[in-house]
Amino acid sequence: MTATLASYSVVLTYSAMAVYVIAFISFALDMAKRAGNVAAVQAATAPAAAPAETVATVRGGTVVLEKVDTGAPADPTKRGTKFERVGMAMMILGVILHIGAVVLRGIAADRVPWGNMFEFSLTGTALIVLIFLGVQLWQNLQFLGVFISGLTLILLGIATVNYYVPVVPLVAALQSYWLVIHVFVAIAGTGFFALGAGLAVSQLVQTYRQGRPVSKKLRFMETLPDADRLEVLSYRVILVGFVLWTFTLIAGAIWAERAWGRYWGWDTKEVWTFIIGVVYAGYIHARATRGWRGARSSWLALIGFGAVMFNFSVVNVFFKGLHSYSGL
Repeated sequence: MTATLASYSVVLTYSAMAVYVIAFISFALDMAKRAGNVAAVQAATAPAAAPAETVATVRGGTVVLEKVDTGAPADPTKRGTKFERVGMAMMILGVILHIGAVVLRGIAADRVPWGNMFEFSLTGTALIVLIFLGVQLWQNLQFLGVFISGLTLILLGIATVNYYVPVVPLVAALQSYWLVIHVFVAIAGTGFFALGAGLAVSQLVQTYRQGRPVSKKLRFMETLPDADRLEVLSYRVILVGFVLWTFTLIAGAIWAERAWGRYWGWDTKEVWTFIIGVVYAGYIHARATRGWRGARSSWLALIGFGAVMFNFSVVNVFFKGLHSYSGL
């Protein structure tokens, strides 16, 4: 029964990846369509004045024809295209299949499904997509769909090819309720950092475009918020991730004391988790007190996310330590 559920989980994982591919293509086509809309608007030769239409009114028993200002037409460059709507629909379908894979893996293992690298990747990528979909209730960030779907595909592909392991019982040190708290919060923090990185990349591209003559290759960026707005959004999202990451450090120290009898032991994983916290703390401090805004702020945010990815991949795989049992 365990093997059957685990195999069904793999089938759902590959199904979710196939749907994410469609989402990625749809979002890429949306960017191309946005660029086409901008070009069409820029090439239009209509007068700048707002359009007016003739309306018949009755005054004192006499019909009078008047021109009434109807306002400027809606800007087609600011509306999402049908490809964006398809992409969002595919992301929702993909995450449903993705969550199904996570749930089946957890049932098969009879525990939370993040006890090793494959399970951490499976659950982590699902949470990244859920966070992306959830923030749409706060702010329209659908233009990040191509980044989030692409990142999810890469991480899931690496996990299924290189990190997959059969369902096995947890080692004694991981059999704790702190596994649920510590690791889940770390995954959530990573999801917000990923979203912030996407916004930081967008900000850098927007800054590059705004400082140079109009480029046909980056025309779609005119449909996105300006560079300053993107930088502010990135900061707000990363701030949430930093709070979660700080709690991860605290929870990890408490768990370490319960499992190994000390709060801190300079284990490689512990050190890199602390480094990530320091980088993002520096990012927040530099922006708040030193006036680091714009491109400098975005580069620092990307350095932080690079440290997260290094911790997830290189540290987990190539560095030996007390956390090695939660790797492959």
